[in-house]
Amino acid sequence: MRREFLLRSAYTTAMALGLFPAQGKSQGQATGYPAVLPRPLVFPRDYGAHPAFRTEWWYLTAWLDRGPRLGPMGFQYTFFRSRTAHSEANPSRFAPRQLLFAHLALALPENGRLLHYDRVARVGPGGVRFSTENTALQLEDWQFSRDPQHRYQAQAQTSDFSLRFTAQAQALPVLRGRNGVSAKGPSASLASYYYSAVRLPIRLACTAAAGAKMASFEAQGLAWLDHEWSSSLLAPGAVGWDWIGIHLLDGGSLMAFRIRRADGTPVWQVWDWREASGQPRPVARDAQGSAEVQWQPEDYWQSHRSGARYPVAFLLRAPRREWRIRPMMPDQEVDARASTGGFYWEGAVVLESEGRAIGRGYLELTGYAQPLTL
Repeated sequence: MRREFLLRSAYTTAMALGLFPAQGKSQGQATGYPAVLPRPLVFPRDYGAHPAFRTEWWYLTAWLDRGPRLGPMGFQYTFFRSRTAHSEANPSRFAPRQLLFAHLALALPENGRLLHYDRVARVGPGGVRFSTENTALQLEDWQFSRDPQHRYQAQAQTSDFSLRFTAQAQALPVLRGRNGVSAKGPSASLASYYYSAVRLPIRLACTAAAGAKMASFEAQGLAWLDHEWSSSLLAPGAVGWDWIGIHLLDGGSLMAFRIRRADGTPVWQVWDWREASGQPRPVARDAQGSAEVQWQPEDYWQSHRSGARYPVAFLLRAPRREWRIRPMMPDQEVDARASTGGFYWEGAVVLESEGRAIGRGYLELTGYAQPLTL
């Protein structure tokens, strides 16, 4: 409890001291942050960090099978990098110019809610670092890296569980938007650099509180990694987003999101359905280029922790097609007040068509407990 209090105090103090800039500014207004401009992504360089930009994350989720006795589980492991408004001219190596945050969550249906943990620390002495040449992140004894054989590896330990995993990339990254520049609104200033590594075979070894006792198990499945960096993501009036990353059972994939206002109406929508060959399937767009897809909530879950009411099941409608999203379990809320601040819902889901499962993946819901700030 004391560690959680200290982390929350550190985050609150950082906000009060102006280590993060004021929210709601466009890229042109943000203090010293570069804009996202069209350019080719270059690998392996762009697997690494981009410290000039305001916000960056490496987001790995996976739907895993633990065998017939234990059944399926979900898994999230995320590192966030944030460049503060602290002056780059300060010569002290202790100046908090860059912060690293990390979130780790297990969705075990027998628990009925997530096991999750989060951390935050300034980059510098004490084993907190990132690389600009490849994926290589460390926050004390939590690690996440990519090796020359295209393997992502990680290990982490908390008071509730310990784990390690290896996920093998087998294809080139999927570049989102236009060659890796992903629009987040009708204005050119609202964009991110964004790519995904999809269909990564993953093997995980874990010891965790499963049900009423500690259990050790191994699991395997498919992982999805998103890497995104930007200086501004949300349009004026937007409070958050709904996002899905789904591995389709036929070998394809679906990434879709909508950025929404407080009343649930969309500011901007993206729909990226890929065949097993990697070929994108076209979708209708409006005059501004936003995808014409409807997200219709079908079921809600209300958190007793945050008070947020999350739409955990959706009917997705595109011209002449519709799909349903169903959660592995309703309570997959992450309490991130000790690190990035606030609550969000990040959970394992099934994608259905005509009453049968056609894919498995993750749904992310932000801005329901409070408007999202980056």
